[in-house]
Amino acid sequence: MRKTANLFVIALFSGAITLGAYKLLFENDANISFEKEETPFVNTSLATSAKGAGINEVDFTIAAEKTVNAVVHVKNMTLSKGSPFGSFLFGYEASPRPQLGTGSGVIISPDGYIVTNNHVIERSQELEVTLNNNKTYKAEIIGADANTDIALLKINAEETLPYLAFGDSDDTKIGEWVLAVGNPFNLTSTVTAGIVSAKARSISSRSSQSFIQTDAAVNPGNSGGALVNTNGDLIGINTAITSQTGSYVGYSFAVPSNIANKIVNDLLEFGNVQKGILGIRGGDITPGLMEEVGIEVSAGVYVGFVEEETGAYEAGIKEGDVITMVDDIKVTKFSELTGYLSAKRPGDKVKVGVIRNGETKEIPVVLKKRLTDILPIMGLTVKNLSKEDQKRYGTKKGVKIVSVPEFYKDYGLENKVIVEVYDDEIEDIDKARSVFGKISKYDRISLTTLNEKGERERLIFR
Repeated sequence: MRKTANLFVIALFSGAITLGAYKLLFENDANISFEKEETPFVNTSLATSAKGAGINEVDFTIAAEKTVNAVVHVKNMTLSKGSPFGSFLFGYEASPRPQLGTGSGVIISPDGYIVTNNHVIERSQELEVTLNNNKTYKAEIIGADANTDIALLKINAEETLPYLAFGDSDDTKIGEWVLAVGNPFNLTSTVTAGIVSAKARSISSRSSQSFIQTDAAVNPGNSGGALVNTNGDLIGINTAITSQTGSYVGYSFAVPSNIANKIVNDLLEFGNVQKGILGIRGGDITPGLMEEVGIEVSAGVYVGFVEEETGAYEAGIKEGDVITMVDDIKVTKFSELTGYLSAKRPGDKVKVGVIRNGETKEIPVVLKKRLTDILPIMGLTVKNLSKEDQKRYGTKKGVKIVSVPEFYKDYGLENKVIVEVYDDEIEDIDKARSVFGKISKYDRISLTTLNEKGERERLIFR
């Protein structure tokens, strides 16, 4: 009996505890309040630029309207030479066949000057330009530069033409919105948008050319078209893509407007490109180079050699210097230096900032004309004539061959002076490079040379 009573008391006590817990935790749930706690969010938005940073804030329509009517379609009619195997195997040479190439161009003046790529118009027998209003004109080549891939055309129109003014490509910022306008795949004016992915981009180990890289879609036919910012300023001429398929895969490249503008002015004023050189050979700073030469500077251009009779030599730039600035523009790699200097002419003055033995120096340099150059196609190294050379060879015009690649060693070209290529008179290495830049690897090359006795000789290479 006592055991039963004890169990009853325990059960009663347990029930009371359970009932109390239920009342406390559940029935009074509506009266429970939680202290409000602010979530510690971090504001990651960036201040918008004057041109607008967000995709929803950028208005592309004004820039597109300003650009499409100034971008033209360029048709290049060439004649193929046919296969050389016909002549070799069957004793006859195939007759030339017409071939049509297309690209784009940008009107840069109301009277019809048009800038495009050299590769769009090279080897042309006939050029035709179609405006955005479908009017068509014959075009004349004013000049071209194969090194920068820029060419200048002229059309004669009755009316004043819409045109784009060159902007300042040095002011372009990485991440800035841009539009690419051209005629891809033979379509009429097409506008694509992207951002500036990189500046001073070099895409070939054989060239020091400096490009603006964007992710605006560019395809075959866009070459020579406009790259503009959201204000409609012309900041580049679309030139190339990197692709294993031949079509756009996310990278496109444009010649900066400052370089294109300088090339155009040179072609108009001088008929060829006036290139001012610093006179150094060097390269980017790498960890291996830092360890090899014992320098602590991690970015800039290492000066490995200074050419005699150049502005750098006369100003006192020395081997082992590291160039980090030019005219208050920061230099972190070789393509940035060459890109800036590409917009300069002989006689221009620049301030070069160097680090030497841990000390920073600012050295004024007067740029000079290039004294030596390697000509395209044949690979001949040539130099301008010195006063002694002019007296020895009896000419004030021409370029002296100072080095010959192995393929041409047996032709006795070394130390001869090239005075004509085809019927073009060669005044200096600038003209020589321009003429050789227009020669295809399939063309035969006709050279007129002088030896030290002043005797002329005509050589034809196939």
